[in-house]
Amino acid sequence: MNAVDRSQAQQPLRTVTVRYFAAIREALGTGSERLTTPAATLSALRDELIARGGAHAEALARGKAVRMALDQLMVSDEAAPLADGAEVAFFPPVTGG
Repeated sequence: MNAVDRSQAQQPLRTVTVRYFAAIREALGTGSERLTTPAATLSALRDELIARGGAHAEALARGKAVRMALDQLMVSDEAAPLADGAEVAFFPPVTGG
């Protein structure tokens, strides 16, 4: 096992539910998924999803305005920690008129 493998193996895994809404849901073709991840923060989870490429990379790209909620509370700090069993939601900003 090399150093990178050991580093990844030492990171605790979390099982999280990820929900997608509005245009993001349409782009990904799903409203939710449950995944096991070493991501410790919202930022790391978003990066992991972007790294999938394709629709995930486009819908969640860093240059796009994407709102996030953690356990049904709006979060503006992507450094917010993820706990095992957390629910994360991604959605575009809502405008009205």
